[in-house]
Amino acid sequence: MDIKFSEDIIPISVFKVNPGKIVNQIQQTHRPAVLTSRGRGVAVVQSLQDFEANVEQQAFMKAVVQGMVDLEEGRELTLADVKKRLKIK
Repeated sequence: MDIKFSEDIIPISVFKVNPGKIVNQIQQTHRPAVLTSRGRGVAVVQSLQDFEANVEQQAFMKAVVQGMVDLEEGRELTLADVKKRLKIK
């Protein structure tokens, strides 16, 4: 997901004038927009669908890393132990 500076860096004054156009662009391109004020970035606007996907991906990756740490530190269970804990036959 590359940022197109001509389209994705938007002065907040332009966003105020036509927010619907910017939101449609963000939803269609799946690229976030950086809002600027006086030439400095102040906010990022992203589609809700893309935001939720990113949050899910972050949580998954965090769980994978935690699992790897657990294995490295010897905190592991057999399949039989897991089934017993979850009361699965």
